[in-house]
Amino acid sequence: MKHLLPPLPYDYAALEPHIDARTMILHHNKHHASYVANLNSVLGEFPELHERTALWLLLNSSKVPKEIRTVVRNNIGGHVNHSFFWRNMCPAAGGAPTGLLVDAINHDFGSLKQFKTQFTEAGAKLFGSGWVWLARTQPDDGGSLQVYTTSGHDNPLMRGHWPVMVNDVWEHAYYLKYENRRVDYLNAWWSVVNWEEIALRFDRSEHSAEQRWETEGGHILRATN
Repeated sequence: MKHLLPPLPYDYAALEPHIDARTMILHHNKHHASYVANLNSVLGEFPELHERTALWLLLNSSKVPKEIRTVVRNNIGGHVNHSFFWRNMCPAAGGAPTGLLVDAINHDFGSLKQFKTQFTEAGAKLFGSGWVWLARTQPDDGGSLQVYTTSGHDNPLMRGHWPVMVNDVWEHAYYLKYENRRVDYLNAWWSVVNWEEIALRFDRSEHSAEQRWETEGGHILRATN
């Protein structure tokens, strides 16, 4: 089973002027594609892993042979995170969430404005390369929404939390247009946020763990024989 680079759900130029087409082409066709290619290459000589899904590889690093564990962890994280990231954006988006999601944001952050400020500040303060997330804790931890940052290609799933929303703050996500002005990129990004998709992910957080994993695997990640 080979892991595949998922196509973007919109054209490369669709997020202009907030995210430029050249960045999207390089980000998707070079950076994300390299994680998928590296992953397939390193897994090639380990047939016991050929049927494992991307989410299984992400969540079961200790079961991957030691000699490839670090490479698999880095590349599967890049693959999963980017597959999620592309769907967090869409053209003619922005605006504000509605329904249960906005109720939860208001409850856990005070207001949408306060949430956006906290999310943007977290992304701006993250040292080096990584991601900024909105994630939901497990029900036995209160099931609250929290802002997280992860370094490299780590994911809140690795902490047992359910990712609802993400922004990429690796330099390759913004440097061609914004240079070193990460805060400008973070502020502009709100104009392409796909709140409909994010609300769906929040709704899935109410399901059992088994239902969430099954839905997630079919929703953002594909594999083929």
